[in-house]
Amino acid sequence: MKRFLLGVATLAGLFLASSQAWSADRLLNASYDVGRELFAQVNKAFVAEHPGVAIDQSHAGTSAQARAIAEGLGADVVTFNQVLDIEFLVSKGLISADWQKDFPENASPFYSLPSFLVRAGNPKNIKDWNDLVRDDVQVIFPNPKTSGNARYTYLAATAYAKEAFKGDDAKVKEFVTKLFNNVPIFDSGGRAATTTFVQREIGDVLITFESETRGVRREYGDDKFEQVTPSVSLLAEFPVAIVDTVADEHGTRDLAKTYLDFLYTPQGQDIAARNGLRARDAAVAAKYKAEFPDVRLLTVEDVFGGWAKIQAEHFAAGGLLDQTYGSR
Repeated sequence: MKRFLLGVATLAGLFLASSQAWSADRLLNASYDVGRELFAQVNKAFVAEHPGVAIDQSHAGTSAQARAIAEGLGADVVTFNQVLDIEFLVSKGLISADWQKDFPENASPFYSLPSFLVRAGNPKNIKDWNDLVRDDVQVIFPNPKTSGNARYTYLAATAYAKEAFKGDDAKVKEFVTKLFNNVPIFDSGGRAATTTFVQREIGDVLITFESETRGVRREYGDDKFEQVTPSVSLLAEFPVAIVDTVADEHGTRDLAKTYLDFLYTPQGQDIAARNGLRARDAAVAAKYKAEFPDVRLLTVEDVFGGWAKIQAEHFAAGGLLDQTYGSR
């Protein structure tokens, strides 16, 4: 229950922050929907090392967050789960075009992958992506129009189908359409989808980031839910950036840089790993290696030719996602 109540507290904190004058020792971090627990811990650790600093949070689907920032949400930094949503802010002149050079690993301090969460005992015997298109399976994941989390699910399913059907575009489209037709409700973000599956008890399988499946299983116990790692999935990077125009206006650029740098420190990496994210730091990754199942990870570059091509072919108006989403 605490995972869901934390969202209310985060929202209240955001409203409080918006009523206060901005200063060089206060940041607003606009982040992805299921990152609440992670950044509650990150912020506590960061503030402990930087007394007098305050970090406020905003959480939602990253596509929705990007639009909110473009419309005036005063976020000093973004910690997203999809490159395209930062590129959207680049196109609006809010973030510099070379933002990926500002931090290591192309400005992605940790990574994850789409994974499955099923009910105890796995009653539908769900093992891999092909099980998700069966007529007897209901699948839960959020709306890919508003959620970067869901866009990774869509891309991972497409990547699996491309391999399974040896690049036959018609069969790939049919497979992904069947998957979408098995979704009874599309929530706006990843946490709402988790609520639908866990609390409302709708669906046979939840597809979300591995970090979220691990968190739910840890909180509720293996007697309630089980994590299933598919045979293949898609590398999901979690890009971060300073919102240049906002940070300059607020006078927070130095603090914003220090805050995002903290995510790469051994302490920041350890917090990420404890929250089910795969660390970039080799020592931290080795420490938690036994907790993360081996999985063959594909990349958007290898499968789709990069994010620019994905945007043009899949996510642009009338593109392949619209064709699939509109067919349900």
